[in-house]
Amino acid sequence: MLEFFQLHEAAILWLTGLSVITFIGTLIIVPLLVVRIPADYFANDKRHPTPWALHHPFVRGTLLFSKNLAGYVLILAGILMLLLPGQGLLTILIGVMLLDFPGKFRLQKWLVTRRAVLKSINWLRKRANRTPLNLDF
Repeated sequence: MLEFFQLHEAAILWLTGLSVITFIGTLIIVPLLVVRIPADYFANDKRHPTPWALHHPFVRGTLLFSKNLAGYVLILAGILMLLLPGQGLLTILIGVMLLDFPGKFRLQKWLVTRRAVLKSINWLRKRANRTPLNLDF
């Protein structure tokens, strides 16, 4: 086992560094994103339009490709972090949230309706002087 770490020392150092950066990044980015969610985002069954919906098709396609690519990279990094130090599950979750796939909004809505998740989100929103999420069904 020690031999494995000695042979792959550089890769393990890079992955550990990526784990630390991802951990610190999630501590900063997640609260910023949570407070930017409109309070009524999950109140309807219909999704809000994406910010780039009115841009030129090439720009829209490039942004969508980049967002999905970042999602796949985070999922891969999260899977690696399950074996190495880091926030593997959280990184995978963020990666999935970046991807576009059928049923994504329903999955997000289901996750937000979990009591612990909603409590955490509304706590962050309260600290930022934002109204709690409205989940009228």
